Amino acid sequence: MSIDTRDMRPRASKHHAPSETSTLTVGLAWSLGVLVLAASVAGLLVDGVYAGAESTAAMLRGYDLVHVVLVVPALVVATVATRRGSVLGRPGVAALAAYAVYTYAIYLFGTGFNDLFLLHVAVFGAALWLLVLTLAGLDAEELASRFGPQTRTRTIGGLLGVLSVALGGLWVYWAVDNAVTGEVPPGSQLVETDLLVHLGMAMDLALLVPLYAAAAVLLWRRAPWGFVFASLAVLPGILHQVTYLVAMPFQVASDVPDAVSSDPGEPVIVLAYVAAAVLLLLGTRHRPSKDKHQERQEVSQR
Repeated sequence: MSIDTRDMRPRASKHHAPSETSTLTVGLAWSLGVLVLAASVAGLLVDGVYAGAESTAAMLRGYDLVHVVLVVPALVVATVATRRGSVLGRPGVAALAAYAVYTYAIYLFGTGFNDLFLLHVAVFGAALWLLVLTLAGLDAEELASRFGPQTRTRTIGGLLGVLSVALGGLWVYWAVDNAVTGEVPPGSQLVETDLLVHLGMAMDLALLVPLYAAAAVLLWRRAPWGFVFASLAVLPGILHQVTYLVAMPFQVASDVPDAVSSDPGEPVIVLAYVAAAVLLLLGTRHRPSKDKHQERQEVSQR
């Protein structure tokens, strides 16, 4: 009895033969990591590199610390996983690219000219194209197959739905209030310029609220792209909360007037993101693919 060895080859082997798109994606990911690291180290170590309000400069230095400690290492791990053919590496790279697009839009459009302007442009551009190329080469059905039927998709979708409604409702309320009274919305507990408040509201309403809502609906229906959108929402969401928490003490240390060291309402928001992330990760441990015992039985029956 002969055995057809073609059926014994690993199912994921096709991911180990990089296409031109995946090679470009990996190269862009490495480039983005180097650019973010260079920009963040310069922001932390070079005095006066951020022009404008001291509150904004202190906030960005807090962001820079998070980038050095968390974002760049996470991008290295996700890029290595992608290079090795991991199905879960690609959404990780896409999520970190999405985070960089959002955050470096603040560096670029929420401030004036500074000494790192061109470097921030390079980070923003690399992150934007990395996000586009990674999503273009991502197999949503393959990713969805890594999540078993035990994955609490409706719980995760419910959490993202609540975040979407809460964030969208808050900013719509303050936008209407601004239209009626002319008062600038208060923004967050960070000390922010009017420009930063305006930019944050615009990006949240145009980008984050629809993303969270789409992820919630698609996960509720267990559609493949729901897992992709959830990855784009949860990981950047956690990083956004971390940068927010770190930026507040940086403003206090810089003696920014009215700065506070913490936000009493933040633990609830962080808990929602972390809970969604944990449920997603736990879901990958119960993927419905064939186990080794079943594969051995099929081979022995030939």
